[in-house]
Amino acid sequence: MTKNQMLKFVDVERDMPAKRDAGLRNKDFHEIYAEFADAKAQEQASRCSQCGVPYCQSHCPLHNNIPDWLRLTAEGRLQEAYEISQATNTFPEICGRICPQDRLCEGNCVIEQSGHGTVTIGAVEKYITDTAWEKGWVKPIVPAQEYDQSVGIIGAGPGGLAAADHLRRQGVQVTVYDRYDRAGGLLTYGIPSFKLEKPVVMQRIEQLEQAGVEFVLNTTVGEDISFDAIRGKHDAVLIATGVYKTRDLQAPGSGAEGLVNAVDYLTASNKVSFGDDVPEFESGELNAAGKRVVVIGGGDTAMDCVRTAVRQGATSVKCLYRRDRANMPGSQREVKNAEEEGVEFVWLSAPKGFTGDPVDGVMIQKMRLGAPDATGRQSPELIEGEDYIEKADLVIKALGFEPEDLPKLWNEEALTVTRWGTIRADFRTHSTELPGVYAVGDIVRGASLVVWAIRDGCEAADSILNFLAQPAQVAAE
Repeated sequence: MTKNQMLKFVDVERDMPAKRDAGLRNKDFHEIYAEFADAKAQEQASRCSQCGVPYCQSHCPLHNNIPDWLRLTAEGRLQEAYEISQATNTFPEICGRICPQDRLCEGNCVIEQSGHGTVTIGAVEKYITDTAWEKGWVKPIVPAQEYDQSVGIIGAGPGGLAAADHLRRQGVQVTVYDRYDRAGGLLTYGIPSFKLEKPVVMQRIEQLEQAGVEFVLNTTVGEDISFDAIRGKHDAVLIATGVYKTRDLQAPGSGAEGLVNAVDYLTASNKVSFGDDVPEFESGELNAAGKRVVVIGGGDTAMDCVRTAVRQGATSVKCLYRRDRANMPGSQREVKNAEEEGVEFVWLSAPKGFTGDPVDGVMIQKMRLGAPDATGRQSPELIEGEDYIEKADLVIKALGFEPEDLPKLWNEEALTVTRWGTIRADFRTHSTELPGVYAVGDIVRGASLVVWAIRDGCEAADSILNFLAQPAQVAAE
């Protein structure tokens, strides 16, 4: 197949993998999209225009070689397509499932701009790597040479795992510390299975374990082991804790029973999916079954919460957001999926307080959009006299996340932070002001995307390798 034979977007319409019926999928936690068949993946990949300046690639945080692996897929050279995909992305099967392609690669597809509908990049990426696992093309990690130097990674989320993969392939000894009982961070406990089924995550963790990465789980730095002890044990340290402190609401009634944080709610649901015993779920505290649920927030975490509540058997699920649909930060694709599954969005609405204890209602004030704020988005303004009460038995706060005070928790005042509380690190090398200590992902950026954490982890691993090589270079001189 030649390059000219790729330009099928004029004749072939955009087509996503079949989506399971909303009335069926909203009753279980299985992924909602079917897999592409081989012929369909080739057909959709052939729609790529192979443009000279691939905006899909430049707008991907990992700068994946998207046009190349689309062409190879269209030619039926799927193993080569996987090799190209894996070369720049540690976890392509994960990004293919959870990246907001509508805001990144697909949202900047040239044929989308010309009105032909974007290439289904995410679905093809998922198909390529799922097939690679099935066919045995994903090989064990076997370093060409082993080194005595070791790196301690604090946090087993996407940034930490990406760095562990990168470092281990180079023969460095890697130990990953995490507070949870399973590795994966938000990939395991923050993202619901209907977006990312857990065996997809576990197979990557098993690959790292088989490669010799040591996971020290159920370990909270600052309590079970000191930060200083980790620094003393390893030649370099990478901080990849993410941000888990939930932004709270200071409003009348905010301390009532029945108001819960999104991270606690999603973690409980995911633990149940593993078959774990979760007392807070069994008691109903973190279970939406039979309840009127209100979720406050408009980001992807809020979308995860509303769609989880539907599946748990809530009698009604409403999402409050203070701006309108066009100005919400969450993926429009996720909003559409949620609406199909029975979620009601209450736009231009903000909570003023809560009634009852246990909670039985949310006091809502209506908003309108005014002048743009510093980011260019229109600021919500209060409309006087239009307050009302929305009945609710469970209120989930999905207002975003903030960093924990790591210098205090870890008794390391020399670990400097920004005015937002994030770790201060060089955005190129990811080094902090502590020698041999690096930081990546949300703990540096603030709450962001998985794909950015993966990029940071890989870049930091390269910087750490250079740092570890320095003593050898000095000795050689």
